[in-house]
Amino acid sequence: MVDSKAKMKLGMFVRPCGHHIGSWRHPDAQADAGVNFPHFVQMAQTAERGLFDMLFSADSPTAFTAEPEALHRTHYVAWIEPFSLLVALAGFTKHIGLVCTASTSFEEPYALARRFASLDLISGGRGGWNIVTTGNPAAAANFGDEPHLPKAERYKKAREFADVVRGLWDSWDDDAFVRNRETGVFFDREKMHVLDHHGAYYNVQGPLNVARSPQGQPVIVQAGASDDGRELAAETAEVVFTAHEELDAAKAFYDDVKGRMAKYGRERDDLKIMPGLSVIVAPTRQEAQDKFQSLQDLIHPDIGVAVLSRKMGFDFSGFPVDGPVPPVPSSNVLSSRVDALVEAAQRDNLTIRQLYQKFCSTRGHFSLIGTPADIADQMTEWFEKGAADGFNFIAPYLPGGLDNFVDLVVPELQRRGVYRTHYEGTTLRDNLGLKVPVSRYAKEART
Repeated sequence: MVDSKAKMKLGMFVRPCGHHIGSWRHPDAQADAGVNFPHFVQMAQTAERGLFDMLFSADSPTAFTAEPEALHRTHYVAWIEPFSLLVALAGFTKHIGLVCTASTSFEEPYALARRFASLDLISGGRGGWNIVTTGNPAAAANFGDEPHLPKAERYKKAREFADVVRGLWDSWDDDAFVRNRETGVFFDREKMHVLDHHGAYYNVQGPLNVARSPQGQPVIVQAGASDDGRELAAETAEVVFTAHEELDAAKAFYDDVKGRMAKYGRERDDLKIMPGLSVIVAPTRQEAQDKFQSLQDLIHPDIGVAVLSRKMGFDFSGFPVDGPVPPVPSSNVLSSRVDALVEAAQRDNLTIRQLYQKFCSTRGHFSLIGTPADIADQMTEWFEKGAADGFNFIAPYLPGGLDNFVDLVVPELQRRGVYRTHYEGTTLRDNLGLKVPVSRYAKEART
């Protein structure tokens, strides 16, 4: 059970046009969002008006982010590089955290540590790094001919990568820079630390040539759901984004990851777990359903059929989209979630169009459609029953989906006393309720 004094945390998952596959076709969406910086400024300021903890931008170093045969019908193929975007947004915001993805498979620890430490200083302690190992082979093809590492090895590499980055972020004590004009001493040599790391994957000398930030280190975020991912989260992450459609599954994940933390000397509250949450809200349930259906109708059959075929391991392209779902041969590649879709199609006599709309609408995330009270009821239930410390809000389309959530749902959550009415501090750690990490060198000195 969550502490009754705790407040729900909220992240804003940034996606240029929105997360729904058909979002860019919505009449109220910003179709050119991927190249429209003022649109991102508006989005960031709206999220800050809603007292969100952070903006979170996922990323992939490839344009091949969807089924190749329907790629020309998707909007998520070209967008402003997230790190550059967040540095720019730091100047247009005051409180909200700025978190983006960088891959341990295609980056170097020193360069990454330097960039994120700089973002943290520029923003006054609002930076965060989302660690990914990148499983997309199309991304690997953009970085040379070396084969993409197997998943287990990518996680081993990621552990060492994260340890090197955190070691570099400890290069300077908080009070290292004395800048004494009279004595001519700019910094105290005893408070500069050379990492001198030699490991299985990296050799990094250090120190980092960026000073320590107001929050000590940028916040570490992660989204892995596999056993390797959960272990890495328990060991290193401070925020975990995850995907669950049902409360019981979310609670099981929450308990499992937090239950692994003690062996690493960490307390359960040192990590915030925030499942993805898609919301369509309106003053009445019928209005909300109508808004949802209007988005569903914007899924072009080409992309709907392509997504469904890929996920189910069966080619639906030769069948009429408004005809019944044909028998799908059983296969050991199909997941339990796909098996459930097949059962639903047979039970409810769904057409192919209805089935791909059903699949594409949530893509594994908690999805709510209804009035502000309906939405707040279920968010509060997940929070109070220990299935989530908060949510990573996934706007179906932008900017309208975010505007509606901030204007209708946030006040309802505040009335229930589960969400903040003001920012608690000036840094991302302050607002998330996370400790400032103690430098590894300070720990050694104490020992």
